[in-house]
Amino acid sequence: MTASLKSHSHGQTMVLTISNPEHRNALGPDLYAAGVEALNVAENNPELRSVVITGEGNHFCAGGNLQRLMDNRQQPPEVQAQSIEGLHNWIETIRAFPKPVVAAVEGSCAGAGFSLALACDLVVAAHNSVFVMAYSNVGLSPDGGATWSLMRALPRATALQLLMGGERISAERLQQLGVINQVSALGESLSDALALCERLNARAPNALASIKELANEAMTGSLHAQLGAERDHFVRNLHHANAGEGIAAFLDKRRANYL
Repeated sequence: MTASLKSHSHGQTMVLTISNPEHRNALGPDLYAAGVEALNVAENNPELRSVVITGEGNHFCAGGNLQRLMDNRQQPPEVQAQSIEGLHNWIETIRAFPKPVVAAVEGSCAGAGFSLALACDLVVAAHNSVFVMAYSNVGLSPDGGATWSLMRALPRATALQLLMGGERISAERLQQLGVINQVSALGESLSDALALCERLNARAPNALASIKELANEAMTGSLHAQLGAERDHFVRNLHHANAGEGIAAFLDKRRANYL
């Protein structure tokens, strides 16, 4: 059975479920393309204001399918390169997606699964979750933006310990390190992620899109460039109808109803 991506809506949130439970939701090329397509659909649907990515059953994602990787060793290198490009296209789509993306993690979150969770804007993980950069355990180096994410999120020594050592790390420790946002009870990561999305869905979508874009630009730009970008976003958002509603609601001491 190949990996697939199931999709359903929960209020204003699209839930994407990695489905390959026989292999702890290991990833595959068809799933990468489905992920990009699903986000394109969600971006163009004004009724959807956020996305949750989760795994079917008791695990989030075990990463790549090792049997498929072994088979690809008998193929030209371009075959594996094309597969990784599919994954990376999905990662970049998540990063550029103008709406919040939340990972809801249970059980194993390994290799490319860990990379996928890191690509999301926020991470909610059950207390039994186990995260591991498993690449070096099988003689491989990371993909999916793992090095980019961890080297920015953690001190160099800590990031390299995870990347080189292939050691397991708990949700609680990653929360302490600031890598994940919330630790949930067993089996509750999805419901907690949906509750988090409901709070985000109540905010002005244009403002959240600006915040995500500015946060992405802040990783590489100069202070001068960032100040200019913040000015432009602020002015544009001030003249959006949602700012009028938000300011009026605050002054009237009522809940805002954003477009």
